[in-house]
Amino acid sequence: MLKQRTLKAQVSTTGVGLHTGDKVRLTIRPAAVNTGIVFRRIDLATPVDLPARATMVRDTRMSSCLIADGPDGEVRVSTVEHLMSALCGLGVDNAYVDVSAPEIPILDGSAASFVYLIQSVGIEEQGAAKRFLRVKKVVEVREGDAIADGKGAHIATNAAAGVSAGTAKWARLIPHHGFKLNFSIDFNHPVVDKTSQSATFDFAETPYTKEVARARTFGFTRDVETLRANGLALGGSMDNAIVMDEFRILNNDGLRYADEFVKHKILDAIGDLYIAGYPLLGAYSAHKSGHALNNKLLRALLADASAHEIVTFDNAADAPAYWRPAAGLAPAW
Repeated sequence: MLKQRTLKAQVSTTGVGLHTGDKVRLTIRPAAVNTGIVFRRIDLATPVDLPARATMVRDTRMSSCLIADGPDGEVRVSTVEHLMSALCGLGVDNAYVDVSAPEIPILDGSAASFVYLIQSVGIEEQGAAKRFLRVKKVVEVREGDAIADGKGAHIATNAAAGVSAGTAKWARLIPHHGFKLNFSIDFNHPVVDKTSQSATFDFAETPYTKEVARARTFGFTRDVETLRANGLALGGSMDNAIVMDEFRILNNDGLRYADEFVKHKILDAIGDLYIAGYPLLGAYSAHKSGHALNNKLLRALLADASAHEIVTFDNAADAPAYWRPAAGLAPAW
């Protein structure tokens, strides 16, 4: 049986929120089977739990933000996507995430620090079958204009080739016995344009920790004033983001990957999709998608009972290659 997994022990760190600029204490703790990933605001007089679920995402301005109704009003935990990406990439099904502020710390702007924290205490199997959310038919969401053929097949082809489909933003899921992602971007910036505009990542072929986890978030100096006027990016710096002016990268260390920009969009998508509550079995493709469209895609999938099902694998050999213990992608595997 392919089993669920949690952390062997709790682990903590301190950082700042990318958007709030607040100091944050974060603790990730083991959780019982079938708990899922649950965020807990422990700084409140009465702690409030916010399970990672698609319907809990109620703000997608520059991050995925979970919102719940607490005894004293609205309770938020924002910028959950990088930690969710790390938890998915390491196969963690169950964990409590205690946080002392309304935002997860940004740390270095990637998922690598969260991967390090989790690996530092290790991962252990639990006595229940790992549950997957299997995509059974094509689900697609779009925003903007595109030349369509009525089926959307050309869009996936264009994305794989890095070709922009007009001003359209779109995301889709199709059946696949595994989990792979294809993403294309279009920022019209000289630095970004010199890098790959599309990338594909297949969990069965390449380690998440090596090829995706270290990709950092990025931003442009031209947008800083507007973002901060709207209460965003207050904690942003070159310590936790790739920062660009009109012509160049301002960080002295440059890029970690030649295609770091599009790789970070894949990192975000992995985290956004894991908010479904289960690891996905399906293939994700997107062009210029973001947190809002990723969540819209999840909601569309979950709203159609014929488009998904929950599955387990009594025989681990029947599971997709990445999820088999022999894959060796996390310390406990």
